[in-house]
Amino acid sequence: MCLLSSSLCEMDYYVDLLANSHTHTLVLNLGCTTHKRCIPIRLYSSEIMFPLLTSAYLAPVHYYTKLIAAPCVVEERAEHYVKQTFRNRCLIATADGVQALTIPVQGCKDLGGDHKTPTKAMRIIDSNRWRQLHWNALVSAYDRTPFFEYYVDDFAAIYQTAYDYLVDFNADLQRLVLRLLDLHPTIVVNQDDYLVVDEQGCLLNPSASLQSAVAHTLQSESDRTFQSASTLVFQREGSEEVLSAPLRCQDFRETIRPKIDFRFDTSFSPQRYYQVFAAKHGFLPNLSIVDLLFNMGPESRVVLRASVVQ
Repeated sequence: MCLLSSSLCEMDYYVDLLANSHTHTLVLNLGCTTHKRCIPIRLYSSEIMFPLLTSAYLAPVHYYTKLIAAPCVVEERAEHYVKQTFRNRCLIATADGVQALTIPVQGCKDLGGDHKTPTKAMRIIDSNRWRQLHWNALVSAYDRTPFFEYYVDDFAAIYQTAYDYLVDFNADLQRLVLRLLDLHPTIVVNQDDYLVVDEQGCLLNPSASLQSAVAHTLQSESDRTFQSASTLVFQREGSEEVLSAPLRCQDFRETIRPKIDFRFDTSFSPQRYYQVFAAKHGFLPNLSIVDLLFNMGPESRVVLRASVVQ
């Protein structure tokens, strides 16, 4: 493997860019003026930043804007579980104001308890009727919203099902929300080693499976265009060499949290929408996605996209 600077001219290389209209991929011929050879390569651009998120229980609007603003999202499940986060907590609007719903969970003693158990191994404590309590709270808060009656059966089915693991419950709710919103993001789940990110946002230890999944997403993007990368990397694959850039991400794993002001993220500006209790409490921004969904229905997509600052 060898590294090239972003200026191919400085390295005495030239590039011919050809668009393949059948596969919607970019085909480049890289020729070295010294050795007079051409090598077919594929390009991935380092300009694309992938949001790095955690598993979340009915995540807030801020979280869902990340699912629609990038070609793919990486969800971290290998980190040590952190309490008092959206991993097992969501915020809803009630007649008395904002209410937090928290799923009771427990870690594995063999792995060191709650603080050393990976999120993927956190089990739900299902002995205190929490599912019924959470469902009653949702019904009480949203049964008068315009779209609750259209979605109630779908959500009730999940809350009536017992789950062993927190990430499975969260994932099923997320799939339901995305289906109801008609959103189809590519979500790559990392369950291998905890992902280490440097100050520039580069992943230092992505697994082969993660690299492959992200690369596949890039290849399937039909509107991808050539952008110069700060670092270009050659990897030989048989007779072909692959030109790629380091995987770069925006790390939101510990910043999209209940106790951190969402205004730290300048790419997110929550748009106002109708809320049942607005006359009493005013507009409450960045609540759980169900607050937006039950109040706005299909128009939730418009609100989400308007909340993304380009």
